Amino acid sequence: MKKNITFAALLLVFTTPGLASAQTVTSSLLGLFEITKDNIMASAEMLDEELYAFRPTDEVRSMGELFAHIANAQYMFCSAAAGESSPATENFEETRTTKASIVEALEMGFGYCEGVYSRMTDDMGSRSVEFFTGPNTAFGVLAFNSAHNYEHYGNLVTYMRLNGITPPSSME
Repeated sequence: MKKNITFAALLLVFTTPGLASAQTVTSSLLGLFEITKDNIMASAEMLDEELYAFRPTDEVRSMGELFAHIANAQYMFCSAAAGESSPATENFEETRTTKASIVEALEMGFGYCEGVYSRMTDDMGSRSVEFFTGPNTAFGVLAFNSAHNYEHYGNLVTYMRLNGITPPSSME
């Protein structure tokens, strides 16, 4: 009898929305965004200035260019998810070359996305928005942003490893 009551109570907790978790789609996507942001910002801050010019071959972006590209992308993705025009006033890949200015650009880009997340609800996230790949949901665009962040964090990890540096996601 005691086992049946315990089983029924667990079944109720895990099948009743809100009891098992207060997790929403918005908070789940925000959590993923925060992981990518934290790893990218930690990387940008830990690297010496001269490594911002490092590129393994002439055909790829330098570390600084990758960081600036990520900063630009925050505005593109998050403004699309918000259904608004991008407030970006410069192309960071073209205007920012120093570590300090690129870190500032990253902070601004990630800050803009944090503002979009703070206004996002699950209802808003499921609405259709225009995106460069075609119509998508706001959540789809935010998920794409985190995937894009991870894509370029992967580039940065390779660059760091080539320079004997342990990336933030591999540190204990």
